[in-house]
Amino acid sequence: MTRPSPRRRGPIVALVILVLIVAAIAAAILGNRDAPPDRAPQRVQATQEQLQLGRYLARAADCAACHQTADGAAYAGGFPLQTPFGTLYGTNITPDPDHGIGRWTADEFHRALTEGKAPHGRNLYPAMPYTAYHDIPRADADLIYAYLMNVRPSAQPNKKPEIPFPLNLRVLMTGWNLLFVDHDPLPAASQGESAQWVRGRYLTNVLGHCGECHTPRGKLGQLHRGDWLQGYTLNRFEAPSLTPQALAERGWTPEDLQRFLRIGLAPQGIAADEMYPVILHSTQYLTDDDLKAMSAFLLGDQPPRLAPAPQAKPDNAAPSPGRRVYLNTCAACHGVDGEGHPPGMPPLAANSTVRLESPRNLLLSILDGLPAQRLPDGTSIGEMPGFAHRLTDDEVAQLTNYMRTTWSTREGQVTAGDVATLREGK
Repeated sequence: MTRPSPRRRGPIVALVILVLIVAAIAAAILGNRDAPPDRAPQRVQATQEQLQLGRYLARAADCAACHQTADGAAYAGGFPLQTPFGTLYGTNITPDPDHGIGRWTADEFHRALTEGKAPHGRNLYPAMPYTAYHDIPRADADLIYAYLMNVRPSAQPNKKPEIPFPLNLRVLMTGWNLLFVDHDPLPAASQGESAQWVRGRYLTNVLGHCGECHTPRGKLGQLHRGDWLQGYTLNRFEAPSLTPQALAERGWTPEDLQRFLRIGLAPQGIAADEMYPVILHSTQYLTDDDLKAMSAFLLGDQPPRLAPAPQAKPDNAAPSPGRRVYLNTCAACHGVDGEGHPPGMPPLAANSTVRLESPRNLLLSILDGLPAQRLPDGTSIGEMPGFAHRLTDDEVAQLTNYMRTTWSTREGQVTAGDVATLREGK
């Protein structure tokens, strides 16, 4: 057998490279194709009981938080999802045949939910939490599918992701999935064996996908399974640690966790930022038994001993600089001694944000403020104004250190430089 001469080998190599380039371009183009399947719209028959179960599971999975806007139709998409790689938009998952999932089969829906693969093999970005949903049983996926296929269809077009090249090439997600998608059961941060704990693990880890926000990630967006639920800052505010010890250090009891998940309000604080939509669209609708199961999973079958909230001691000396800032800025709403005005203004002495290991969320609350909210039980929470334009970096640092040393066991080590960094949006 004769080998090609060096003179002939050059064109052959060039041809192979050209074929590979063409194949890569074709894969990139086809991989980004967002066209509905070429088939008639599907018709899904379901009993009222099945639809009710499907709605319950869709709420437990918090589908609405990403797949609808505040003023948009239910599940019609459009909600912006900020990521370090660009902005994604929740898609239309109503049964509209051209813009939604109306032509999808149950098999295709299950694959999208658990594998991150849309029809035509198009890769979904992992903002769709298939890294958690992969443990959803097929029976539950079919119930969610049946429910969504029976909601009111919306012809709202999907928004294209604002992801820069080359990250916008979905074919690259094939490599990401090979590297980072682990189909083993998700880790547990607590210890337990009871049926309640097992149920809570499914609701919290899988359907609720709490680890997607509360678990640290690597530079390529992959979850660090070894640091499960230990807290992470994805956007502006930190999603705090949900380990049993961290929750106990912030004074969370099973009963308080259940109340917080039901109405977004507990002695430890009020649901804000990205946790508020979770309460609004998801956990407020869960049964008491399921909320108990979630708290059992988060704290474990044997919850750790609570760290008592420090009580401010009477001080007859002249007020410290931080105390003066507090009295001039915060006392009118939060009370002279941080006693608050429940229910809309919980006491600062028990406030989880004050007791967090990191001062980030407390600093951001002072700088940015918090919006007015109406909680599921009807409680109205007034707007907290931001003080970025009224207080200097030194004053914000003094105020933060005063609050942390008075109403938590944290040290007052916040500097003006720390405040300046957050003020600049970092």
